[in-house]
Parts: sequence; structure tokens; C-alpha cells
Amino acid sequence: MDQKKIGNFLKELRKEKNITQEDLAEELNVSNRTVSRWENGNNMPDISLLTQIAQFYNVSIPEIVDGERKNESKNQSEIDTAVKMAEYSKNEVKIEKKKVANIFFMAFGIFIIISAFAIFPNDSGWGGKYSIIGAIIFIISFYFKIKSVVANKFLQIFAVVLCIVSLFGIFTVTDYIAVSEYHQVPRFAYEKIYGDEQVEYKTLFYTVIQSIEKDHTYIFVCKIYVRSFCSLFH
Repeated sequence: MDQKKIGNFLKELRKEKNITQEDLAEELNVSNRTVSRWENGNNMPDISLLTQIAQFYNVSIPEIVDGERKNESKNQSEIDTAVKMAEYSKNEVKIEKKKVANIFFMAFGIFIIISAFAIFPNDSGWGGKYSIIGAIIFIISFYFKIKSVVANKFLQIFAVVLCIVSLFGIFTVTDYIAVSEYHQVPRFAYEKIYGDEQVEYKTLFYTVIQSIEKDHTYIFVCKIYVRSFCSLFH
């Protein structure tokens, strides 16, 4: 630390302000001799006064200690860099939080689907509803997860469509297995028709007829997909 350099710098600052040593001494509540010793390089201002001196001269404490003004463009560049690094770090934290949130909601969607299958019987209707809610939560979370990883819009859409088709296929296959192997009513029937001796459950790919007289024995009537789909509009 060069006290002479610091003293000369303080003297230059005072002259720029166009004030005397007496004026500065009065401003800082010190003696004229103290100010003179600073500017002659014989002594240094107390650390308690550095902030007050820096504010009075509109300079930074490092500039006083170094005995010279810093290059403003350099300082501004350093400030800009620091701000950008802080923003980058903050953005990285946000991205990580979003990733964790996406994984959490994807897991939550799967949990709802599995719980709906396990808790609600097929004929309650609530199992299908909660399964669809869980699937929607999973698909939305999956979309944001893919969006954060894949930049290509087409690939994002393709991945989401593939996810929807896969879930639809899983629901359809598991529902059909439950009906065909375990004699359960279809969980995802879009229409239920009650007759005198039977109940007809219509799905997109097949129709299930439950005989009331035969102690819930199931007879399958497979229909063409187009006919079954068109019946939605009749």
C-alpha cells in the first residue's frame, strides 16, 4: 500500500471538489492537521472514515486504497459480467427446480393411475376417471420434461403423441385383459346400455355383454373399430 500515492489521490479529489483542507476537516469532523497528514502520505484515514470519504468524493473504497480511479469501462464490464453470471446461476437453479418438479408430477401421475387401478373396482366408474386424470398430469409433465431436453418442436410433438398413444394402448390392453381373463366389466367403456336380461358396455374396440341371468358371465362381441367409433356420434 503506497501511502504517498493515496495521499496525492486524496489531494486531487479535494481539489476537484474545489474545497480547502479546512472545509474537508469540518465535513469529516477531524482536525486540519489530520487532513494534511493524509495528503502528505504521513498517515492513513481511519477505517471508520473510509466510507464517509468515499461517499463524499463519490469514489469507491478500493479506489482510495489503490490511490487511483479505476477504469470505468472496465468496472462496468466487470459489473455486467458479474450480473450475467448471477443471472445465469439463478437461471440454472430455476431449471433444476423445474426438472425436479417435472419428475415429481410425472411420478405423481403414475401414482394416481396405479392407485385408481388398485383401489376402485372396474364397475365403479371412478377408476377410469382418476386414471385419465393421472394420465393428463403425466402427459403435461412429460411434455415440459421433453421441452427442456429437446429443442426441435417436431420431436417434442412426436414424443408427446407417442406418450399419449402408449398410455392409450396400455389402458386398452390392461382393460381387455381384465375383461377377458378375470371377467371384469370394462373400465373405459364410453357407453353403458341396460337391457332386460343384460348390460352392454361399449368401448372403442369391442363390446362386452354382461348377462344378468347367468351370474355375471361375460360374452364378448368384437365390433369393427369404425362402427364402434361412429356410434359415439349417434
